[in-house]
Amino acid sequence: MGGLRGLALHRAATREGMGMAMRACAMAAALAVATLGAQAAGPTYVEGRTIFIETGVEAPDRSPTWYASMVARPYAPIFEMLATQGTQGRYAPYTYPVTLKDLIRFHGHDCEGTVHVANAAWVAFRLLFPDGIIDRSVLAGISGDSPCWSDGVAYLTGARLQYGNLGFFRDKRYSHAIILYREDTGVAVLATWKEGINNIPGEPVMLPGRISWTPKVSMKDVQALKAVVKNAGGRPTPYQVDRMRYAQWVHVNDILDHPLTESYSAAIIPDFKWSDWVDPARTIGTPFTRSDVRLKNHPYRKRPIDEGP
Repeated sequence: MGGLRGLALHRAATREGMGMAMRACAMAAALAVATLGAQAAGPTYVEGRTIFIETGVEAPDRSPTWYASMVARPYAPIFEMLATQGTQGRYAPYTYPVTLKDLIRFHGHDCEGTVHVANAAWVAFRLLFPDGIIDRSVLAGISGDSPCWSDGVAYLTGARLQYGNLGFFRDKRYSHAIILYREDTGVAVLATWKEGINNIPGEPVMLPGRISWTPKVSMKDVQALKAVVKNAGGRPTPYQVDRMRYAQWVHVNDILDHPLTESYSAAIIPDFKWSDWVDPARTIGTPFTRSDVRLKNHPYRKRPIDEGP
């Protein structure tokens, strides 16, 4: 069962002994998710007042290549990332751009999953960081088991298994959704594709919404082709392999010809608890304490030229 009702049932199922009244409250909270976008907390800094971060200093790499031809499409996402300088450094005064090309290089190959997770993250970040500056030092993320999706979440958020801030969904219906979580503000956003571009056989869409445009490739045909190729025991025909590759290539380029909000939904999760969503069997029991960003707000010297104590 998909949509917000599926979200409510997920939350209800994690609490043993929840009565009917509490279930009704959980349902009502979930149904309110779509209206809470305006309540997403802003950044811990205030651009131009408490900090001045220059954006747009570096041009994003949108030059198409054989492994990232889709990066030049009109709605291919671009992310402005705020990071720290060095392993024990302060916030950098500039952002750097990230594109699908960067993400594909990190993941190792281009695929539709890498494009989908980037697109979903772009929609989620609009709620988490209204000013468009994505602070990687305060983020955690949850994805499905697919390395396309977990690599995308890890790369865009800086979350890692060893820090305990990269998790995998407990409920497998969300395998092709993501949750991005701001640890500093406590705001979590669920993002996923809309009905009409979902092409995983037997998997529901977990937020409401349907695309209003007509895809060039039928999702029904893609699902049928995927079922054949993946169930062929590693022995699909050469034609089937080529056909699936072509369908996926058309699919992602088609999506990136439309505004991403037409194809992906994002919603704030009320009363978010990490343990409600993450599979405990796929976590590190004793995570390492993250120390590389602990000096991000460290004071500067009193003067530019000052040896200090």
